[in-house]
Amino acid sequence: MKTTPLLSAFILLLVTASCAVGPAYHPPDAARFTPADWHWQPAQPGDAAPKGDWWNVFHDPVLAGLESNAVAGNQNLRAAVARVDQSRAAARMTRSQFFPELSLDPSFSRERVSGNQPVPFSIPFKMKPMYINTWNVPLDLSYELDLWGRVRRSFQSAAANAQAAAADTQNILLTLTADVAVNYFLVRSLDAQIASTEAGVKSRESSVRILQTRYEAGSIPEIDPVQAKTELAEARYDLADLRRQRAETLDALALLCGQTASSFDLAPAPLPNAPPLVPAGLPSTVLQRRPDIASAERNLASKSAQIGVARAAYFPVVRLTGDGGYLSGDVGKLFRMDSLTFSFGPSASLPIFTAGRTAAQVRQAQASYQESLADYQQAALTAFKEVEDSLAQIRFWSEQAGAQADALASVRRVTELTQARYDAGVLTEFEVVAAQHDQLQQERQTAELAARRYAAAIRLIKALGGGWE
Repeated sequence: MKTTPLLSAFILLLVTASCAVGPAYHPPDAARFTPADWHWQPAQPGDAAPKGDWWNVFHDPVLAGLESNAVAGNQNLRAAVARVDQSRAAARMTRSQFFPELSLDPSFSRERVSGNQPVPFSIPFKMKPMYINTWNVPLDLSYELDLWGRVRRSFQSAAANAQAAAADTQNILLTLTADVAVNYFLVRSLDAQIASTEAGVKSRESSVRILQTRYEAGSIPEIDPVQAKTELAEARYDLADLRRQRAETLDALALLCGQTASSFDLAPAPLPNAPPLVPAGLPSTVLQRRPDIASAERNLASKSAQIGVARAAYFPVVRLTGDGGYLSGDVGKLFRMDSLTFSFGPSASLPIFTAGRTAAQVRQAQASYQESLADYQQAALTAFKEVEDSLAQIRFWSEQAGAQADALASVRRVTELTQARYDAGVLTEFEVVAAQHDQLQQERQTAELAARRYAAAIRLIKALGGGWE
């Protein structure tokens, strides 16, 4: 069977159109700059894997309600979702270049020709004015043959950008929920510190009243009640500062939840003593769920495709153009076969001299790719650092918590013994107040340490991309 020249040209065109200039993208392998025991694999982003409501590991219904409010009402998250929609729309716009563009541009014009218009030679008769009606219904076609993959590379880049925007949204969501949890447990820590400080204030107020009575009775010198009032003022100062910190933390929570500070409040509640346990031997695959790493890898893929777009500028652009329709001076004869018009033909644009512009664009695209590669590697290194930091904090702060619990038990026992000796008349009021002050400090340190341990656990969850399975 013989092929005609037209068919041969068409087959050659299809084969040629399957080519795409520029490098084929391969996900980067981070094994060479990550710890060997993590067994890191070439980038396979898993940020879309379901993570569930990771905050449920804390078994706190109040926290769960705050997280739901934040996800529903945070304005930064809404803006990120809108950016994803923009990126997806941009990808669909690029995808439209795979198909021919058709446009229908119907028109009508009425023209009056002058009877006295100039002519190049004399005529023996007088021209009369004329009226010309033109009815036109053209259908225009334009299509670029993607011979060198410019459109395909452009679509690959736009699609990767849309995926990166989705990963950025997941990163904002993860950061938002982590910030809500950190601030919530800070509020609970401040509640414990405020309760302890309020108890200390009441104790000092009682001491001031007793010492003032004894001073007025002449049994003790004036310096004793004055010193007690000084310690009372210091305790009230600490209490006011703690209440200020709680109010500011509540304001931060209100903002995260998309609410006004004046309408937001949390009732005081105790802080649990220990955050959830972290499973041992976490694999490196959990880090691939990190949305920032996924975003960096997708940006890298986009920049790789842009190299192909830049290189395609070295080659000619071939377009198929045509138009057809109906043209008539009489609307009644517009859609008759003798009113049909059409034209069709290919066109090519070949760059001859660009003064190095195309080469510079290719180098720019390659440099942009190298920048994104460095960003990806930095994101991976940062991920390992954050995981290791959080694990270290959890481990050492857990050891501190054990020592702190022993110190708190001891200081409470000292306060009991001091109070007993004071009741027996062996010690003075100031020694009791000093013991109570030491106990207050230990209770505040215990509450502060608990908040740090919760924050470390939350940071580990965030560093792992949203918990663990």
